[in-house]
Amino acid sequence: HESVWSARDALLTIGIALFLALALNMPVSYIAKRLPGKSRAGATAIAFVLVVTLLGSFFLTVVPPVIEQTARFAERIPETIEDIKGQTVPIDNFVDSYGLRGQYDDALENTQKQAANFASSLGGSFVSGVGAVLDAAVRTLIILVLTFLMLVEGPMWLQRLWGLYRNPTRLERHRALVNRMYRVVSGYVTGQILVASIASTGSALTVLILSAFFPFPANLAMPVAAVVFVGGLIPMFGATIGGIIAIVLLALNDFTAAMLFTIYFVIYQQVENNFISPTVQSRTVELSALTVLTAITIGLSLFGILGGIVSIPVAGCLRVLLNDYLEHNRRAREAKEHRSKATA
Repeated sequence: HESVWSARDALLTIGIALFLALALNMPVSYIAKRLPGKSRAGATAIAFVLVVTLLGSFFLTVVPPVIEQTARFAERIPETIEDIKGQTVPIDNFVDSYGLRGQYDDALENTQKQAANFASSLGGSFVSGVGAVLDAAVRTLIILVLTFLMLVEGPMWLQRLWGLYRNPTRLERHRALVNRMYRVVSGYVTGQILVASIASTGSALTVLILSAFFPFPANLAMPVAAVVFVGGLIPMFGATIGGIIAIVLLALNDFTAAMLFTIYFVIYQQVENNFISPTVQSRTVELSALTVLTAITIGLSLFGILGGIVSIPVAGCLRVLLNDYLEHNRRAREAKEHRSKATA
């Protein structure tokens, strides 16, 4: 058990690659059928170019504006505090009446210094995080390579596995089992991407409309849409997390616009939770709310955000396995009872 736990990062990497391979198998097969020679390797390469392009666009869209807005907000804090100090007569009267003037001025001065230090050191902090970014990039590259190989070689290995069977009944049962698990994963991924795309598109349009009435750049719609999309991939409360991050990004520019976006997002979440998501994901995973929440909690606690993303389809596959096991045992008992009655 300890050796398995120590290898959890490697197992997580392989598991994510397998999850991506299952999710991409349908578009890869679709592209392969339309390529000259029906090359699966060529179809996989095309799909990967699209995936890498989307990932690169996401980071280039989200990271620079977030850093810029955070630095701008931190630089404005000392000036904001000076403005507040000139407009806080009731607070000054309260502080003076209780003899807290020294502590109050020290607190304001320390806040100004900390904000200035944060703004000046933001670039250094960004540079110091390059190591972590490179580590994540290497892991992402390994996942993509593993996924590529699984997509190219997977059908061949699967055919070899089926060729090892000598019992036709067991072969048919296991093939049907694998197909059901594949439909659970691919159906869930397709549905979740569609739901996240609808949420991100609506958020981007809302930010664009707000930018026409409030003083903040319209290009902020792109990072907001990207954050909402990634948050939407995490089941249940991922969309809420993405919405909160988007609201914070807007609040760094204009508080009123952020409040209006909050109203929109709360209303949209009700529509998504009660209509869009159930319609898109109906009959795909077939899990109860308790099972979903339990799976997400375990996935997040063990493997972080990626664990939360894959927790629902994994739970759906476990449900397929459990149902197959129970159904197989039921049929075995019925067959045994039938034989007993026949020999009696």
